[in-house]
Amino acid sequence: MSGHGFHVHGPHDHELEHAAQHEPKGMAGQLAVITAILATIGALFSYMGGATQAAAGLYKNDAAIKKTEASNQWNYYQAKSSKQNLAELAAVLVTSDEKRAKYAEEIDRYKKEKNEIKEKAEALEKESAEFDHQSAEQMHLHHRWAQATTALQISIALAAIALLTKKRWMEFATLAVGGVGVVLGALTWLHL
Repeated sequence: MSGHGFHVHGPHDHELEHAAQHEPKGMAGQLAVITAILATIGALFSYMGGATQAAAGLYKNDAAIKKTEASNQWNYYQAKSSKQNLAELAAVLVTSDEKRAKYAEEIDRYKKEKNEIKEKAEALEKESAEFDHQSAEQMHLHHRWAQATTALQISIALAAIALLTKKRWMEFATLAVGGVGVVLGALTWLHL
């Protein structure tokens, strides 16, 4: 093979030298580390996206329950109104002052009960609206987490393309899109 300054190498040795001279230094290792970091951050973002989606569903469920409870109260209010109307009609139709006084007491009682029921129904509707608002906020966060996760997934795909094509600019594109994903995730974390 080699003797006194003369060196002969086989085809395999030539390919190794060529790859060493033309392949960017450590590109595969760099891309492996970048991909691992992006995948880890992406997994965290994906978890947060799932958690916010689940929370949104729970808040929406609580809103529906409160809305149903409010509806029940309004039905109860309507029943008391009907009873009050019947008592008012009876007070007009009876001839005895004693019975008229009894119906007047019932009318006053129904008015008082209706006011209490109305306050409870309105409070339940307010709670329902608050749960709806919380659900909407959680869904907004879910979408933001999904955007951040998608950007990280795209950057991981770009890393694979960079590794296959051995193009340094693709590695920079990987870092740029990954950076966008990390920024989106940070903004979501801060509720901005």
